[in-house]
Amino acid sequence: MNELVRQHTALGDTDLEWLHLLVSEWQLLSDLSFADLILWVPTRDGTRYVSVAQMRPNTGPTSYQNDMVGHLVPRGRRPMLDLALDEGRIVREGDPEWREEVPVRVESIPVCREGRILGVIARNTNLLTVRTPSRLELTYLQSASDLAQMIAAGSFPFADQQGDTDVSPRAGDGLIRLDADGIVQYASPNALSAYHRLGLAADLVGHHLGQTTTELAPARGAVDEAMVKLASGWAPREAEVEGSDGVIQLRAIPLRPKGTHIGSLVLLRDVTELRRRERELMTKDATIREIHHRVKNNLQTVAALLRLQARRIDSERGREALVEAVRRVGSIAIVHETLSQNLDERVEFDEIADRVLAMVAEISPGRVEGRRSGRFGILDAEVATPLSMVLTEVLQNALEHGFRPGGTGEVEVSAVRGGTRKDARLLITVQDNGVGLPEGFDAHTAGNLGLQIVRTLVEGELGGTFDMNSAPEGGTRVLLDIPVRGDL
Repeated sequence: MNELVRQHTALGDTDLEWLHLLVSEWQLLSDLSFADLILWVPTRDGTRYVSVAQMRPNTGPTSYQNDMVGHLVPRGRRPMLDLALDEGRIVREGDPEWREEVPVRVESIPVCREGRILGVIARNTNLLTVRTPSRLELTYLQSASDLAQMIAAGSFPFADQQGDTDVSPRAGDGLIRLDADGIVQYASPNALSAYHRLGLAADLVGHHLGQTTTELAPARGAVDEAMVKLASGWAPREAEVEGSDGVIQLRAIPLRPKGTHIGSLVLLRDVTELRRRERELMTKDATIREIHHRVKNNLQTVAALLRLQARRIDSERGREALVEAVRRVGSIAIVHETLSQNLDERVEFDEIADRVLAMVAEISPGRVEGRRSGRFGILDAEVATPLSMVLTEVLQNALEHGFRPGGTGEVEVSAVRGGTRKDARLLITVQDNGVGLPEGFDAHTAGNLGLQIVRTLVEGELGGTFDMNSAPEGGTRVLLDIPVRGDL
């Protein structure tokens, strides 16, 4: 499109950017219209039009079998293009055209930007398969008409919101039409199914989408106020809503065909399985990076060096000490390898915590004692596996960075289970009496690999919160708040 516009037209770079933004969004108009779209731009001398972009619908048959991009048409051959360009209005007059024995309804939509007409969109609908429209099709067509008027008025697309349209929901994924007050007028079957996945038991029609979405949002954490505005359709925004059994991606498109807010389109897609796979991959990747790079490679290298050194020592006691060190390093590597695998469905986590605490303390640079207080109790495997990795990393971080080389001290791990049966929580505190945090340290932005893994697992996999601060009595304190099952 860049080459065609610069070669044949007088449009500037800002106008070209607007056309790019339009083309990135007009798949929605094509799908809602069940029609092909061709963008015609007048040439520099005003005697012809050049087609710079084309879009076929996903919801209906095409009107053009061939690619129309790059075609030149003299002014006067297509009067509807001339009317739309000269008068700045949508033109629907005229009888259907016949193309290869297929009737096609042609409409022209002027493309306006800041009061100037940049070009004309020819909307071509294949009438061969036209049937009595359903409620879904009527909603599509009405929404397409509203968007066309917004394009003609220069209010669509939205210049201040340029998201990734390749991953944004499309009309066929799910569509909800709201009135000016945010009340659902129509919800497509796919949209209704997505909300049922979130936990909705009733129909959406007649309900306020923002309030309904807020009620279905996860119980943990505060509900983002922007979510209410998005689901109410007052602003062009995108977000995701996660319920108890599903995740949906939302995109709100305000409708202002005549400058007045008359309602909104909300496109949505069920991304539950996609997000589940992404989280699994992210967690697996974090585990592999931590286990294989920090444990398997480094500890195996240390073990090999110790074996080499043991062969060169004449003292029996010294050789035995090094061999013992090799076994300790090897046992730590085996345990970390085991932690990367799935645990049983339910595990007694106190034993795992004690083993992790003991083994991490053994590799500390000084004489640091570790102890545990409280009780973790029985945890599901899906909680125990990432939690064991989090605890290992937090303890290693405390022992490696919390104490001076050769120094002494202690690290305490405490666990308290509380809350109700429905909303049970596990509160974990890891505190040391070491040197404390450096000035200006922020655990939520630190680029350390270990802290990145902790944040990923705690906030993403476990759905909890993570904080690190200086303890009032000196040293560093790490706080973990994780939801767990209340019947264990």
